[in-house]
Amino acid sequence: MLHRERFEAEYEPLYRKHRMGTTIWSPLASGVLTGKYLEGIPEGSRFSIDNPILQRIRGQYETEEGKAKMEKVRKLKTVADELGCSLAQLAIAWTIKNPNVSTAILGASRPEQLKETLKSLEVVPKLTPEVLAKIEEILANKPKLPISRF
Repeated sequence: MLHRERFEAEYEPLYRKHRMGTTIWSPLASGVLTGKYLEGIPEGSRFSIDNPILQRIRGQYETEEGKAKMEKVRKLKTVADELGCSLAQLAIAWTIKNPNVSTAILGASRPEQLKETLKSLEVVPKLTPEVLAKIEEILANKPKLPISRF
């Protein structure tokens, strides 16, 4: 949801020309789209770990651009609440609703997380054109597709 350029624009010719789909990794943006970081960094969470790679990712959300993304996450949470689902379920459902997504890798670290995110399948039918439009308005990051000459 937060990083769409490569998957929706750069790879678009592959979907169209070769009828290939893509595998989405980190559809929850390293946990950001679960909402658990909206009020800071919880103890024991991924971003609390002293790891250079995770700290670099965490740092991206401390910039002005990152703070703007977190504001989008807050707004997406209201959509999830309206649909009666978790933010994580909304994000996964939105991901797998895309016809060019053939697989989404769910990075659950506990069985409960996997059970919870699998409920995303129940959310997909709730993603009506009106709901999708609301999500697009919040995200405001839909990539422009390349001009196709063939």
